[in-house]
Amino acid sequence: MTEEAKYKYLIKLYKNNIYTYSVYMLRNRMDAEDVTQEVMIRIWKNINEFNPLAAKAWIMKTTHNLCIDFLRKRSNSANKEVSIDEQFEDTFSSGSSEPDELLDLKNLDEKIKLAIRNLPQNLKSVFVLYEIQNMKYKEISKALDIPLNSVKVYILRARKRLQEELKAHIHSGVTSNE
Repeated sequence: MTEEAKYKYLIKLYKNNIYTYSVYMLRNRMDAEDVTQEVMIRIWKNINEFNPLAAKAWIMKTTHNLCIDFLRKRSNSANKEVSIDEQFEDTFSSGSSEPDELLDLKNLDEKIKLAIRNLPQNLKSVFVLYEIQNMKYKEISKALDIPLNSVKVYILRARKRLQEELKAHIHSGVTSNE
């Protein structure tokens, strides 16, 4: 396989994963696009340096590191909000055509995204890779260079925090409607 063919294959396979992960980590579509572009450049520059069988871990580790660099650089600037992620919205909007139900689902969608964004950095990165990017524990461990047991613990902690935060939203929603 030529370098160009290998590159095109990897980009086709992982471009959406890179972008989606970057959006969740950076909370800003333009920054996520910049990171995605930078990762694609690094893939091209290093096309013969990494094992194609371990490409996903290398690519997601590179994406994660670039996101962390972006967050460090803009830590002094104001947080920017991300509009609704189309993939996430499509998942909910296909289920019902009733306006009230759609609004409720959209509100729930926003609460879930906010809860994910509010997770500490270490929990958020592992959770997004596992639940949204569908990576396996070993892949996450390799991509983020953390022990396998830490991946499992972080996912468990992230789920627990999300459950607690979403329970609080549900209970506040129930009391405000009565």
